[in-house]
Amino acid sequence: MKRVRARALVAGAATAVLLGTAACTTDTPAEIPPEAAAEETAEEGSESESGANSEWFVQADYDRELAQRDIEPEGPADQPWLQAIEPEYVDTSEYASPGGDKTLCFSNASVSNPWRVTGWITMQQQVEVLKEQGVIGEFRVSDAADDDNKQISDIQAFVENGDCDAIIISPSTTATLTPAVEAACESGTPVIVFDRGVNTDCMVTFIHPIGGYAYGADGAEYLVENLDPGSKVLALRILPGVDVLEHRWAAADRIFSEADIDVVGVEFTGGDAAQIKDIVTQYLQRGDIHGIWMDAGDGAVAAVEAFEDAGKPYPVFMGEDEMSFLRKWEETGMNAIAAVYSNFQWRTPVLAAQMIWEGQEVPEEWVLPQDPIESDELGAYLEANADMPSLHYAKFGGEDLPGFPEAWTDR
Repeated sequence: MKRVRARALVAGAATAVLLGTAACTTDTPAEIPPEAAAEETAEEGSESESGANSEWFVQADYDRELAQRDIEPEGPADQPWLQAIEPEYVDTSEYASPGGDKTLCFSNASVSNPWRVTGWITMQQQVEVLKEQGVIGEFRVSDAADDDNKQISDIQAFVENGDCDAIIISPSTTATLTPAVEAACESGTPVIVFDRGVNTDCMVTFIHPIGGYAYGADGAEYLVENLDPGSKVLALRILPGVDVLEHRWAAADRIFSEADIDVVGVEFTGGDAAQIKDIVTQYLQRGDIHGIWMDAGDGAVAAVEAFEDAGKPYPVFMGEDEMSFLRKWEETGMNAIAAVYSNFQWRTPVLAAQMIWEGQEVPEEWVLPQDPIESDELGAYLEANADMPSLHYAKFGGEDLPGFPEAWTDR
């Protein structure tokens, strides 16, 4: 059974001190005089703020997500994609439609990173199962390539055609896509939103793992538990202004600020491995780094290699369940944890559509489990994914699908 780590570190409700607010994307981190930093912050304004003192941090959401990590989900133990944490079910009998050969429509934000590619493969394999069972006749897909306007048009086209029996939407952004989702709901077609949210509750179900606060806290807690007081931590982030990423850093910022941890930098990397390696190298030239926290695992191996190239001891490291990092973790034997934003969620919307067509109740907010991989589980996940490529995510949940493993290895 998964062991539950101590949560005492996050119990305090004291106001956190924002760490590294003035950090920006740069290939060469530089010392900024206090007066210059103050001027820079004043010029940037509140829109640039992040962390636990920013508008991104919502105490109630933070408390709820951290508590949900310790709640036993309902559902089959061997099918986490069908589990739900504290579900409140809604009646879907109005959408019940006897017979098969349904048309399932999917508006996807993109397949612009390895996590989304892995999930997209898993979704397609789940659709194939339902096609073979005669449940789905046609699977129509539009890919917005991270373009809000294109995704709005894609959703409008599905609605105007009028022959989708259900519409699945993974929004590119929250606020901009909200009207399009609402329009889809008003068409009378059951709408399923997953992965990223929108500012409406009109959809039949909103499917997602616990969330960004839980993700960020998992890594930050681990670093605090495994570092000496006064240790120096470097935070590596991908992009500013993305809600789930801001929540990850806000949770970590809160936890670090309540512990005796010195966050020496908060740097944006764009997820670029070369830039990650250069940033870490620059910091190591200025002094020791004892811990690395990341808001996403892309490029984690590059950060580790920077320590190797500098001849420095490995830090306590927060990575993700991408196979390249898991393999590097095993190779080095470093003290690490792999955070997880459950990739198996890509199966859930397809199965939710089937349940809705059958008139079954589904959770109004379908919160999926989200457990990090710890050292005692590393070997099992490496063995289970031994043939998978480096950019594959270990908790993809597709081992029982007919296309396993070729669909994922032959990407």
